[in-house]
Amino acid sequence: MRILVVEDDAMIADGIRAGLTLAGASIDCVANCEDAAAALAANTFSAVVLDVMLPDGSGIDLLRKLRAGGDTTPVLLLTALDEVGDRIAGLDSGADDYLGKPFDLDELGARLRAIIRRRDGRAATCLEHGAIRLFPADNNATLDGAPVPLSRREFAVLHALMERPGVLRSRGELEERLYGWGDEVESNAVEVHVHNLRAKLGRAAIETVRGVGYRMRPL
Repeated sequence: MRILVVEDDAMIADGIRAGLTLAGASIDCVANCEDAAAALAANTFSAVVLDVMLPDGSGIDLLRKLRAGGDTTPVLLLTALDEVGDRIAGLDSGADDYLGKPFDLDELGARLRAIIRRRDGRAATCLEHGAIRLFPADNNATLDGAPVPLSRREFAVLHALMERPGVLRSRGELEERLYGWGDEVESNAVEVHVHNLRAKLGRAAIETVRGVGYRMRPL
């Protein structure tokens, strides 16, 4: 998952970044509506964690503009305003979920996985492709029921490919899943991770379409 966190409290933002990074996500953080709108216009995110009270406006107003413009990125609102009326206003403005402060990082991660599953039209909590099963909640995978040890970035690449097994993922798309802003992108990182995945899952597991990208080999 690549998650955009829109939060002006640096301590909270750093805590979210640390917690979700440990859970296997790539995190980008901004502190205001203007930067959030620019980030969403220029990048593709799996989901957004959006604070309601921001220095340059309301997160709910930003959410309304995103939805009015056709942006369907899953959004979880995060705020200290936890009255019923506030939750209703946020959900009716297009939010997919709502979490009040203070919150538990494990619950935040679970809620993000849930809204991403709904976006993808999946009910199951694991992804399956042939003998391969991927468990996003636990950051692990199995092949024929046996555990497959994966690094965080190997898991991220496999996750991206298994979300839509028949869809080609370009190198650039996969790099977006691996790296946040400020991370140094290694020139051959995707190729290395795909090579390692083939070594662990079988050379036929991932197909390369030269000049286009990668996908799970059709069953």
